[in-house]
Amino acid sequence: MNAPVTNIRVADHPVDPQFVGRWSPRAFADKAVSEAQVLALLEAARWAPSASNNQPWRFVWALRGEAGFAAIADSLVPFNKAWAEKAGALIVVASRTVVDKDGAKQANGFHAFDAGTAWGHLALQAHLDGLSAHAMGGFDHAKTAAAIHLPEDHVLHAVVAVGYRGDVANLPEMLQSREAPSPRVPLAEIAKRGSFTA
Repeated sequence: MNAPVTNIRVADHPVDPQFVGRWSPRAFADKAVSEAQVLALLEAARWAPSASNNQPWRFVWALRGEAGFAAIADSLVPFNKAWAEKAGALIVVASRTVVDKDGAKQANGFHAFDAGTAWGHLALQAHLDGLSAHAMGGFDHAKTAAAIHLPEDHVLHAVVAVGYRGDVANLPEMLQSREAPSPRVPLAEIAKRGSFTA
């Protein structure tokens, strides 16, 4: 059972509760995540919008206890590894930087934008399924690339820890106070009508 958490997030405008309810915990329970559960998250990611329908997102995943999981966990910076290796699954998010067009490879300037959208779908599906997903940028890119045999013309974006939320007391003391939904800046600060100087 998830540890209690106080969510003081309030939307500036009406939205579905899933958007303010989803957050990225670090405390994971010692509970397995199944292959079917991970595939459901990746299926949600697969249906993300994509520029020219190129679908550049790519994922490598493994369940805790598998060699692939250990290899991905070992590529995390120590700060992240300390809590992420307790998750039920790890998912590497990457994207293909080129598209095949007219018999040649051409740069895809939207690959990162599209991969980020796919990650968003994955995160919301995890929340809807009663799981937590926490994306991390703190990993050794060369080590992760080697661990998953990253193909040429691909780049790494994040490693995502997936699992059931656990007891905050199991985290290092320095992280316990941070184990709550983070706030967002007001919409008026990030969205302007007509121009940035409006």
